Amino acid sequence: MASGREYDLVLLGPTGYTGKFCAEHIVKNHPTNLKWAVAGRSVNKIKPIVQELKALNPDRRAPDVLPVQLNSAELGELAQKTRLIINCIGPYHLYSSPVVEACANKGTHYLDVTGETPWIKLMIDKYHETAKANGAIIIPSVGLESAPPDILAWSLVKRVREDLSSQTREIISCLKDIKSSGASGGSLNTVLSIFDWLPLCDLVKSMGPFSLTGSGPLKHVPSDSIITKIFGVRSIPDLGTLATSPTGTADMAIVYRSSTLMPELYGNRFVFHQLLYVRNFLVGLMFHFGLQLFLGSLIFPPVRWLVRKLVLAPGAGPKLEDSLNDRAEIHAIATADQNKPKPARVFGKLSYEGTMYVFTAALVTEAAMVVLNEEEKVRKVSRGGIVTPATLGQSYVDRLEKVGVRIETKVWNS
Repeated sequence: MASGREYDLVLLGPTGYTGKFCAEHIVKNHPTNLKWAVAGRSVNKIKPIVQELKALNPDRRAPDVLPVQLNSAELGELAQKTRLIINCIGPYHLYSSPVVEACANKGTHYLDVTGETPWIKLMIDKYHETAKANGAIIIPSVGLESAPPDILAWSLVKRVREDLSSQTREIISCLKDIKSSGASGGSLNTVLSIFDWLPLCDLVKSMGPFSLTGSGPLKHVPSDSIITKIFGVRSIPDLGTLATSPTGTADMAIVYRSSTLMPELYGNRFVFHQLLYVRNFLVGLMFHFGLQLFLGSLIFPPVRWLVRKLVLAPGAGPKLEDSLNDRAEIHAIATADQNKPKPARVFGKLSYEGTMYVFTAALVTEAAMVVLNEEEKVRKVSRGGIVTPATLGQSYVDRLEKVGVRIETKVWNS
């Protein structure tokens, strides 16, 4: 990790719910010679977090504490000091555009855990070329949205290429099982604030599955049938009954960006779907229409005001002891792009048992270590700029498996 910069890594926003878990994961899992710091707007709020980190590992040197206001001048100075920033300050569309700008201008690598597709699109439009020119690797959505489906899709595409000597025609992925003690206040308030931020017409335009490809809708992707669009439920062999996923559009946007960043691996006819497993058609129907009704109601400011009164405050989240039995499991089927009646298929599964916010912390901090250790390789694969978790490849898979994430792929005979 030799570098002329003062730090290898700066964690921005360590006092937030996710930021605390990221700091703990770094202390517990990353090299003791890592040069790192924690940064935020209030030093007084950060210092107690640092004391808690010392208690986790008394023999390890505590991170430096850096005060920074979220303006261009101070963020530029911060970015110049470090090779990489992990940003946990959300909602990202409200606070973090200057962070991305600073990293793009200073050639500093950047990762975050946003699921805010409209904001990611804005950042790509504004800063992708600048980041690319300056050698920065910027990866948004390295949390539950949308690293797991993205790296599982990459693993399946790789298996199809290696074992079947083919590109991939289609991947259908689904959240097979989820047990969560709930979302943090920050996550819930982010959803609400996006509706405050963008007019409805702009929100719809920037939320499509192809919104991050840079080339608009892909011509080779077949449209869903009218019945599927209306009812949102379908039956897929070996996956079961699937319905609309709450995170499906965001996940699809990231995976489609991965496929267009690495077309030589995914192929020029690649199609991806992200859905939710349900017990039967009726449950899927109820979930689909319930989700549409809830999201549609958020258009109205009084509804958002009422929901804000009911959800947790930013910075709060589920108690750790209540979430120890949480788990998540994603299943997927990849179909090879073969010109025969029954193309070969590959089954994939990604699973994790434990607190979902610990999972998110593992996803983003392990990704940071891949970038720090293999930045030239990542830059070569991704071409640099604003890219995706999948561009981290097998090194990322290997690191995740060491911290409890299981990723399996298996070729199925037709």
